[in-house]
Amino acid sequence: MKVLRMKSIAELSVFFALAMSAVPAPADGAKVAVAANFSAPMKVIVTAFEQETGHVVEVSFGSTGKLYAQIKNGAPFEALLAADERRPKMLEEEGVAITGSRFTYAIGSLILWSAKPSRVEDGGKVLEHGEFEKLAIANPKLAPYGQAAVETLEALDLWDAVQPNLVMGENIAQTFQFVDTGNAELGFVALSQVMQGGELTKGSGWVVPEELHAPIRQDAVILESGKDNRAVSELMEFLKSDKARTIIESFGYKV
Repeated sequence: MKVLRMKSIAELSVFFALAMSAVPAPADGAKVAVAANFSAPMKVIVTAFEQETGHVVEVSFGSTGKLYAQIKNGAPFEALLAADERRPKMLEEEGVAITGSRFTYAIGSLILWSAKPSRVEDGGKVLEHGEFEKLAIANPKLAPYGQAAVETLEALDLWDAVQPNLVMGENIAQTFQFVDTGNAELGFVALSQVMQGGELTKGSGWVVPEELHAPIRQDAVILESGKDNRAVSELMEFLKSDKARTIIESFGYKV
């Protein structure tokens, strides 16, 4: 009888061990800082990622320059999806980000855009005509898309001519709002803000040729505060997946 009781306990131990191994690991949360230009695709990516993994992702959007400054000042982010490659590299060099975790998740495109359907019909020539009062760009000191806009205007020999008409947004999201609300007739925004599924969602635009500005390589990096967070590492891997790449490309990025 004693032997049977001991055997029963052993069997129960095996049963509970097997049962526990079948229970999925608890989901984690991740706090991620994301460049404003990537807000639309990131929302779709986060939804897909959360459904697939059960993790919860908290996203804060802003200009890359401001996000970088917040991270340096101790903001509780665990990863950064920047609008450039320079600041993630700087965070690595400064020991704030994990060396070797940086990768390019998207290459952005710049578009001269108007909320009116027929406003931008002749490409960049609408800038030469001067028939506008306000031209919006993002702050080039904070936003890589703003820097790309400056480089484009300089390449077209129009930088000096448009100076009196410039309206500067703090980031690319605010710049888009200037144009979308009609406070500026034209603006240089991220193609992802006005494109989905390969089509403009509204208005009219001219996609700026790549040779007119430096490539907008957007890098992601895991911060030291997120090095042991499973949700963060899995999100970074998800960004490299075919599912995420398809989403990214549908918003006008290259991968």
